[in-house]
Amino acid sequence: MSDELTPSASTPDVLVGRRGRLGLVRLNRPRAINALTTPMVVAVAEELERLATAGVDAIWLDGAGERGLCAGGDVRAVREAALAGDASGAEFFEREYAMDAAVAASPVPVVAWMDGVVMGGGVGVSVHAQRRLVTERTRLAMPETVIGFFPDVGALWWLSRCPGGTGTALALSGTPVGGADAVALGLADQLVGSAEREELLDRAAEGDDLGTAGLGAEDVRSPWLDAAAALEPLVAGDDPALVLQRLRAADHPLAHRLAEEVASRSPWAVAVTLAALRRAERMTSLQQVLDQDRRLAVPMASHPDFAEGVRAQLVDKDRAPRWQHPDLSSVDPAEVEALFAPGTDGGAAHAPG
Repeated sequence: MSDELTPSASTPDVLVGRRGRLGLVRLNRPRAINALTTPMVVAVAEELERLATAGVDAIWLDGAGERGLCAGGDVRAVREAALAGDASGAEFFEREYAMDAAVAASPVPVVAWMDGVVMGGGVGVSVHAQRRLVTERTRLAMPETVIGFFPDVGALWWLSRCPGGTGTALALSGTPVGGADAVALGLADQLVGSAEREELLDRAAEGDDLGTAGLGAEDVRSPWLDAAAALEPLVAGDDPALVLQRLRAADHPLAHRLAEEVASRSPWAVAVTLAALRRAERMTSLQQVLDQDRRLAVPMASHPDFAEGVRAQLVDKDRAPRWQHPDLSSVDPAEVEALFAPGTDGGAAHAPG
């Protein structure tokens, strides 16, 4: 059965349609691995609202092209806006987090096809869905600390609830995991074959909730889950420098790899991420985590490390960022704490440099 998709009312970068009892929403920037723009997140939220009253049983959300669902938000555009003093970056975050909330709150179940690259904003548009399907091709990550940012889009709600120390390790390092690990850690529901897409679409179009598709958490083999207990004491506490010290000293191959990755990330971003994650552990709703994301996003995008991290990874691509702090022990905990102070909207923000 073929899909007849048409551009959404807001942008051709989101396509919409219907297959039987199933509404269809497709991110449509395949050359950019469907990186999200403000018009795209607005369109997704609008289409979710429209389809909720269109008589469908579920909404299938996927990405165009062969490379993946979504590589994240268009952080190059956010960086340019921050450097220019333009408020459009703030609007992007506000609209994106509203879209993430809409996915979670959709009265019609959202089925997220999390094949290929699922990173950053791609996690936000999918991890809150009611049915989350990953494949053998899935590469899921919140890699924000490598660009001087923090895992936003409500992802800390899920990462703070991963088994053992796995969520903390993933948040600080930005390490990608495969489909089986995503299911085992609670970041997805079922592991299916990428070649099964059309069959699953047809089943969903006929009203099947796909609850029996693929492998669930009890059936998958996950190296990350196997390491959860060992990682937990290594990443415990609120001191990021101590976490890194423990990872370096541990007699565990995954810990050594994580230590190398955390040490290469923005010290500022790692410190803020750990503080945000610990707060997310105590929160009782996804909305509280998204509200924290709103508080942090603009000051983090205005910090010099964000401009430098995006430059090093995506603009010049030299992979040699010059972070503001030389290491984690140089980050002032009071400066981190100021970001979370009530009524400060991020406290000690910095202009990009």
